[in-house]
Amino acid sequence: MDPATFERLLSPEGQALLTEVHERAGVESDLALGTRLRTEHPAELVAAALTQNHLRGRAAAKLGPDAARLYFTHDALEQATRAPVAALRAERLAASGAVAVLDLGCGVGGDLIAFARAGLRVRGVERDPLRAAIARANLAALGMDGQVLQSDLGEVTREADEVPFLDPARREGTGRVFDVDAMSPPWSVVTDHLRGDAVVKTLPGLRHALVPDGVEAQWVSDGGDLVEACLWGGDLATASRRASALPGPHELTGDGTAGEVGAAGHWLHEPDDAVIRSGLVGQLAHRMGGRLLDPHLAYICTDVAVRDPLARSYQVLEELPFREKRLRAALAARDVGTLTVKKRGVDVVPEQLVRRLRLTGSRPATVMLARVDTGARAFLVEPRR
Repeated sequence: MDPATFERLLSPEGQALLTEVHERAGVESDLALGTRLRTEHPAELVAAALTQNHLRGRAAAKLGPDAARLYFTHDALEQATRAPVAALRAERLAASGAVAVLDLGCGVGGDLIAFARAGLRVRGVERDPLRAAIARANLAALGMDGQVLQSDLGEVTREADEVPFLDPARREGTGRVFDVDAMSPPWSVVTDHLRGDAVVKTLPGLRHALVPDGVEAQWVSDGGDLVEACLWGGDLATASRRASALPGPHELTGDGTAGEVGAAGHWLHEPDDAVIRSGLVGQLAHRMGGRLLDPHLAYICTDVAVRDPLARSYQVLEELPFREKRLRAALAARDVGTLTVKKRGVDVVPEQLVRRLRLTGSRPATVMLARVDTGARAFLVEPRR
């Protein structure tokens, strides 16, 4: 889709076509629907309407009810922030006292919408003409005020009260980019902004060593999926590291201090991925009144039942050295036929292990494998409901 076709999609003809496509999708096949509509409308406009209807359906999982009124490209939807995650960031920024945001590389406007909904004045900059046009249309579709400029990022002057927000492009023609220096804008530009008040969305796998001094690094999970890291510069930084889990949010802050290590207890706890990636497992263990099973493994032990929204808890039913023959016997004694395997520090492929165990029982079970200083251990556990 080019900008001219998208402009026509916004016309009364295009909107009527979108409505018809939505109403007939699933009633007629895509082939039959497209063939019929191309007898009445230009082929490129029909293709654009069919594509938008498909993308809106896919976007609902990320963006909720808003998706039915928004416009996308395939790449822009793939890169779009999940709505609850964008809202978490926008509400935090609004709560800091900020009044305006300059989104440098706003794409199709997903984060702009979240910032505007949080009460901030928004201005977006997007180099790509089509994405800039879509961002304007998306703000208008939801009745949001805001400005979108089609321009190179370096050609726009930030106003004094605007906080810059950057989401460096992490994709190229060959696939996802993991090298921060290959991002657009490059990491050097990102760190320049972070010397003052600024917010940067980046890779959830960002190395801690890349976080500049004085910048807060926040890792965010949504529904158990680790989805992003967010960097807060200047006076917006209120901690060294932060783990945030949605829905909630449930949060933990700290500096990555190592936790106490001790023997396994009656309970094992598996921290949320945001806690693990932020390096705050030791802080979570302290908060839970527990200890680490091993200094290099993200398993927390307690002697009593403890609940924490940032960890999944398992009651230990039996502990034994990890030997396949002995594990098979223990599982057979419990009439286990379906096994879930969790592991840290043990070189096994869970699916292959399950096949080798040849379980024939009738009950499900969970085993947690961990390598500690005395060797590999197997913990038969029951998830806490």
